[in-house]
Amino acid sequence: MAKRLETLYYVVNHVRSFNTYQLTEEGKEYLREGSPEHVTLKHLYPHVEGSANSLVDETRDYLNIVEAYGYDEDTLVSQLKKGIMTLPHDKQDEKVSDLIKELKKRKLMEMKKFSYLYIVRTSHFTKEIKKQITDLTYLLIKNEEYKKYDVKKYNFFSSGKKMNKGNTHLLIKQMRTFKDVFVSLGFEEMDTHNYVESSFWCFDALYIPQQHPSRDLQDTFFIETPEFCIDDFTEKGYIDNVKRVHSVGDYGSFGWNYRWELKSTKKNVLRTHTTASSCRALFQLAKEYRKTGSIIPKKYFSIDRVFRNENLDSTHLAEFHQVEGLIIDKNLGLSHLIGTLAAFYKYIGILKLRFKPTFNPYTEPSMEVYGYHEESKKWLEVGNSGIFRPEMLRAMGFPPEVSVIAWGLSLERPTMIKYNIRNIRDLFGYRSVL
Repeated sequence: MAKRLETLYYVVNHVRSFNTYQLTEEGKEYLREGSPEHVTLKHLYPHVEGSANSLVDETRDYLNIVEAYGYDEDTLVSQLKKGIMTLPHDKQDEKVSDLIKELKKRKLMEMKKFSYLYIVRTSHFTKEIKKQITDLTYLLIKNEEYKKYDVKKYNFFSSGKKMNKGNTHLLIKQMRTFKDVFVSLGFEEMDTHNYVESSFWCFDALYIPQQHPSRDLQDTFFIETPEFCIDDFTEKGYIDNVKRVHSVGDYGSFGWNYRWELKSTKKNVLRTHTTASSCRALFQLAKEYRKTGSIIPKKYFSIDRVFRNENLDSTHLAEFHQVEGLIIDKNLGLSHLIGTLAAFYKYIGILKLRFKPTFNPYTEPSMEVYGYHEESKKWLEVGNSGIFRPEMLRAMGFPPEVSVIAWGLSLERPTMIKYNIRNIRDLFGYRSVL
């Protein structure tokens, strides 16, 4: 009731408190029967005529208590023989606070805190409590019924609950982190705006044969309309080089030895990897080389969406992001690739790396990259890498001494590891935690 009256501005409540001291059960027993000191003295005085040794022996149990209060055996016995019993000098001038401290130390006294409410009337105090309203309506004012109520005061300095809005998605945060890493290492971002690619750029230009399983319906989304790309989608000489290296081989390779079809390479697909954009960027550098005769070392990266005809589960999506990096220069080898990977993964917090040989149609040698996850104590696959094959680069027009090292990883898996997300589907839609 007092709190309610205060909210109505009828009263002001003051909480006051004070401390008091009470005897414990042991203290009450000492009050009734006497303290150990008192009992000791009471026992000793009738026997002061005896020998000192006998006094000590008879009062052994009591002396231990009295000694704790400031006496030693010799002083106590000496004073008893003389019939004198006084307090030690350091005990004679004790203050009340010191005595309380001593009693609390011996657990003979305890402090109790008591609080009470001191209520003061205000100028708004009345004997009758009116109903409080928060809104003034037209009818209340017109009929003057507002006079029957107390209108709650407005607090113009209060603020509503802060809206949780405008947060950055976890994937965007991780994407920005990767971009900062690439830029700090001297990479340029590639143009990756083509979600729909021709099979030529997505597969054939990468030296992936037309009968490869990744080009089947169960792995790739093919476009119905338009089903095929335009005829002049790239230079005819480049198409002829790709056809030759696939069909009969060239540049020291035996090729795949099959009948290469132009119709198959013109089929439109949702790109299965951003390496198609890497291939486009490299082809532009090859055209510049044919004009100028010089190779300019370049570092490229991209982070964008790719599409796979996958069954959805806790670790797979049909649409996800691929992070890709490549370096083009003369005479690059496996040591350059491993060193670059070590620098890249160090920036994103993965210090322990392992490399496992693998097969990719368009890189040789190829390596899977494994990083040690400290929390799970496991080695996890964190990327794929390799050196682009001569069948791919020479067909574009690059000289034999030019090499390209490249690697890629998904954006979602590192994000799941960093934010401890077990189901990849929780990164999207209403289940996403921002």
